[in-house]
Amino acid sequence: MKDCRTHTIASWTLQLIAAAILAQTLFFKFSGAAESKFIFTTLGAEPWGRVASGCAELVAIILLLVPRTVTLGALLALSVMTGAIGSHLTKLGIVVQNDGGLLFGLALTVFACSAVVLVLRRREIPVLGSFFVPLHELSCVTKGCQH
Repeated sequence: MKDCRTHTIASWTLQLIAAAILAQTLFFKFSGAAESKFIFTTLGAEPWGRVASGCAELVAIILLLVPRTVTLGALLALSVMTGAIGSHLTKLGIVVQNDGGLLFGLALTVFACSAVVLVLRRREIPVLGSFFVPLHELSCVTKGCQH
């Protein structure tokens, strides 16, 4: 029982960290802040890419905070951050407009938090979750077998 509670607390802590980071960047994307415009212009995706990624992040925040949809939120956040990290490594660079790598670090943090949430809640992942059955549930004893 203690492990279950620990996993729940760890998962919610990571979910809140990821959601908070995503939420703080939404303002800049939706308000058209100069740094956001620079990033998406460099990527050739201004303004639609900026708005679309902001919408995807908003959906990820909501999904991360609703208990029944946590794994979907983590999957969406992981996907969006994969794109962000890829953009930093290919076109933007780690440091964007003298931010000291802050945006890259935040993307890595959200990626890591989302990945760990998925590991902790792997059995809740739609479609794939049923493949993550603990070994002790596969034993004969739990199935009523007597040999």
